[in-house]
Amino acid sequence: MLEEVDRKRDARGTVLRLSGLGVVAGLLSAALVMPWAGSTGLVARDAAASFMALPGDIEVPHLSSRILLTTDDGTPFAEVAEREREVVGLDEISPWATKALMAIEDDRFYEHSGLDLRGVLRAAARTAQGDMQGGSTITQQYVKNLLIETAENEEQVEEASARTMSRKLTELRYAIDIEERLTKDEILEGYLNLSYFGAGAHGIEVAAKRYFSVSAADLDPGQAALLAGLVRGPSFYDPLNNPEDALERRNLVLDRMAATEMLSAEEAAEHKEKDLGIDATPRGGSCSESDYPFYCDYVMRWLRSSDLLGQTLDERDQRLVQGGFTVRTALDAAAQDAAQEAIDKRVPHEDSTKFAAQALVEPGSGRVRGLAQNLRYGFDDEQVGTTSINLSVDRADGGSTGFQAGSTFKTYTLAAALERGMGYGTSFNSPKSTSVSGMANCEGGTMASWNVRNAGESDEGSHNMISATKGSVNTYFAQLQKRVGLCATARMAEKAGVHRADGEELGVWSSFTLGDQEVSPLNVAASYATFAARGEYCEPHPVRTVTDDDSGEELEASTQCEQTVEREAADGVNHLLQQTFDGGTANGLGLGRPAAGKTGTTDGAAYAWFAGYTPNLASAVVVGDVRGGEQNPLQGVTIGGRYYGIVYGGTLPGPIWQETMRGATAGLEAEGFAGSPKAFGDPDAAPPKEKEEDSDSDA
Repeated sequence: MLEEVDRKRDARGTVLRLSGLGVVAGLLSAALVMPWAGSTGLVARDAAASFMALPGDIEVPHLSSRILLTTDDGTPFAEVAEREREVVGLDEISPWATKALMAIEDDRFYEHSGLDLRGVLRAAARTAQGDMQGGSTITQQYVKNLLIETAENEEQVEEASARTMSRKLTELRYAIDIEERLTKDEILEGYLNLSYFGAGAHGIEVAAKRYFSVSAADLDPGQAALLAGLVRGPSFYDPLNNPEDALERRNLVLDRMAATEMLSAEEAAEHKEKDLGIDATPRGGSCSESDYPFYCDYVMRWLRSSDLLGQTLDERDQRLVQGGFTVRTALDAAAQDAAQEAIDKRVPHEDSTKFAAQALVEPGSGRVRGLAQNLRYGFDDEQVGTTSINLSVDRADGGSTGFQAGSTFKTYTLAAALERGMGYGTSFNSPKSTSVSGMANCEGGTMASWNVRNAGESDEGSHNMISATKGSVNTYFAQLQKRVGLCATARMAEKAGVHRADGEELGVWSSFTLGDQEVSPLNVAASYATFAARGEYCEPHPVRTVTDDDSGEELEASTQCEQTVEREAADGVNHLLQQTFDGGTANGLGLGRPAAGKTGTTDGAAYAWFAGYTPNLASAVVVGDVRGGEQNPLQGVTIGGRYYGIVYGGTLPGPIWQETMRGATAGLEAEGFAGSPKAFGDPDAAPPKEKEEDSDSDA
């Protein structure tokens, strides 16, 4: 490597290696002969006198690199890097790159031991004129970059970059240590992999691809000169945004290569005649480049908030910046692809203001098996059909503030009633409209009278739990909520795992059973998975394991599960929600295997939902308008080439759910729901007599 430099070195004989004491002596001499006046000179001399007391060892860490995300079966689907870098060996870097670097930064690199006294004298002269720069050898620059790389906060980054004599002394002390521990080629290799070249490119391999779409091994003299010129000012000499300054800097490097005999004068002149030759490759190392960008974004946010990578946020952030590990996620590619295909078929993103989003969760583990939406990942707010908001998750996870869930909330009223001992035969006369009064909130206050009406004429009459669930009868559930208690209904939703997407507390209002709370598809899917798991709620999470790429050490993400709903009540909900596929609001949406589900349409059709599950997979779908469902309801709309007078949960979200679940469960065992469907008595029997304290409030 570097044959010309090696020949010069061999001709001179043994390369001069200054001892630590010799370096100090040289530094002190340089400090004493410079015309520094007053306190500045004293500070410099004091700093030099303290030189030997400085710590001399510096850690050479594993360079920050990408984080690889894989599906559950180990197939990679994303590479994420806070600092996009590909580490390569010196033999994988064009010799022109090293020659260009030495020509412009340190042409005596192979002739000194970390400190070039000529450079120090030049730097001292400039310092005397108030300009602290220049004089740093490649080894010193390498040290500075190492300190920045290992900085744990902004303060340490500023300290590593400070233009002070004390920082220079520390840098020199570390440089001596580096020269004693590493060979010159190892220092060059480390420097070229560590340096920042602008445009998000850390290391010369990514830089070569970013600006020229070639590997570092294939850089020609002109390309190498441009990259070598960037390390001093990546932003100022940025060829993408400041091409004139970049051209001037490149030509300066070519002149230096000729002056130091790294390149002939003729070759230098030839390359100076050429333009920059930029052939840029877009920045990678982000979720936007992923096959599943929204799921990728969810994983990265989850890693930052969980304690898997560290106990504190600073520890986790440092680990994410450092990278160098592989995340095996819970993503099921078959389920994800099925969801995406079903959504795209019915709610295309190209020419519509409508959105559809879906989440899939595994009951009994909380593993998030897929997140899909029709809007594509992008940051241009004016481009139709794109968004950076993950519509399937809560705001804290990169999502929205949520969407009212409509009649999917009736499920929690059923669970509360069943847990309180009410049977399937619990009946009410359920007219088209009624007024419900006397309900109490969780503070014991009496709610105002609530007027509620059904969505259709056929819903009128006497209903029990089964018929009311099949028909999603509003006036029935309003009365059931009163009987079981408004607060008890809200608390059941919380026990199942429901929370608002905006992070606020659930609002306990009269219309709670009709889904007046803003929630995310992931939250609804996870809460429905609680019933599929017979009352066991599992905190949703997207990660299985994290494996360190160097050591192979594997960390397993724990599953946080708790029995929050009585098993018998959950079994009863499962039985009731299976009935919706048989002549109910989900009629015709069955899967050909045991399944339970519930439609949901909010007041005025602002949003439409379908949530359902098998014993081994739960899913929730929401459809709405990106401009706000309340102002732009799903009435008289054309979506995906089909006209809808009004979008109900069973007319659009339902078919998306059905197609998704058929594809997602194709490889899963067709399990039946456990528990006795008759656990809560004959549907035709009279309702059991309840305790007085259970009638209207949360006792």
